[in-house]
Amino acid sequence: MRADPTAKTVATVWGLLVLNTLGSAGAKTIVPLPRSLIQMVTMGALVAAFALALALNLRLRIRASAFLLLLTLLLALSVISSVHLESGFGALFRCARLALFVGTLWLLSRWWDGSPTFVRHHIRMYFAVLGSVAAGLVISPGAALPDLYGGRLVGALWPLTPPQIGQYAAVITGLTVLLVLGRRTDKAGAAVVIVPSLVLLALTHTRTATLGLLIGLALAIGSLILTSAAARRFFTWAVLCVVVAGVGFASALQAWFLRGQSKENFSNLTGRAKVWDALLAAPRSTTEQLFGVGLGDKSFGGLPIDNSWLAVYNEQGLIGVGLVAAVIIVLGGVALLRPPSLERACAIFLISYCAIASYTEAGLGDASPYLLHLTVAASLLAAPVAAAPPPAPEVRRRRAPRWAQTSEVA
Repeated sequence: MRADPTAKTVATVWGLLVLNTLGSAGAKTIVPLPRSLIQMVTMGALVAAFALALALNLRLRIRASAFLLLLTLLLALSVISSVHLESGFGALFRCARLALFVGTLWLLSRWWDGSPTFVRHHIRMYFAVLGSVAAGLVISPGAALPDLYGGRLVGALWPLTPPQIGQYAAVITGLTVLLVLGRRTDKAGAAVVIVPSLVLLALTHTRTATLGLLIGLALAIGSLILTSAAARRFFTWAVLCVVVAGVGFASALQAWFLRGQSKENFSNLTGRAKVWDALLAAPRSTTEQLFGVGLGDKSFGGLPIDNSWLAVYNEQGLIGVGLVAAVIIVLGGVALLRPPSLERACAIFLISYCAIASYTEAGLGDASPYLLHLTVAASLLAAPVAAAPPPAPEVRRRRAPRWAQTSEVA
């Protein structure tokens, strides 16, 4: 059976969006890659994604979406806050990137039909990214586990940080587990994705991704318990395994979780709390409080903010925080109103994961993997496209006999 060329092109567009959000900052790679080259590749991927999506949807057929409407409002707010150039000309460049990103999502909305199609695209693309990480680990273990990051796994072929790798591994692991429970994939194929992803997640020592995976899966599977026997069995076994691991490997788990940090360093979230306190204590005008200072590199005083809400507050102000909160609330509310299903469970997993990760990771206010996760959730919650009714059969008109035809009277 021939694959639908349109579906393949949509998958290609999604892969280009994933490539664009990989970023250009990270660990040193085996072959040094100039940052300018990486940025050229990622921006080129976004331009190509927009062009392909536009070629597929020349008639601009889009689906109404509160999610995309809120992102569009966030884009408009970002432009308003960036035109003052408090963050430099780079803010306008980031606005242009966000505009292409949101525009591509609008063009792709035509294919949102409530099915797990984009879930499969998501898993394939990020599994390919993790494949490059695993290849770098095999080629050069020293570069993939550098002392600079405390021996945590990084991208040795493409500059990826441990939190990025942990995020990708956790997300595709959770989605694959849900596909298995929903009997949308076989166990052997799922194991090929889940086992390596969990190994890479463990090597990153990423606490946020691990907690997001566990809590997100618990909420997602909990939404299936009343309607799925497989979900009930999995939940029971998972709880049993967690209890056994907690009792038998408590010291090893604690050592992995602490990553050799002192209690003081752990309590202030590896220095994040100091940056947060400084950001909140900095004087701001009323305009800056409402609209922010414009899109930047998600840092304050030269240090990463590592919190989506504070990063949005810094760059897009309190109005931006309200729009991002509305995105989470709208998606979560729609998911809760849907009847139990695999699609709903996947959406709940993605929404809850992004909400949990937002505490120690930035990205909800700009083009990022987190917005792609939420986009997949929005596609899962979209109402199925109604099938067009079949055309009515043509009724042939019978010609009246000559004797029945009336002639005009002059």
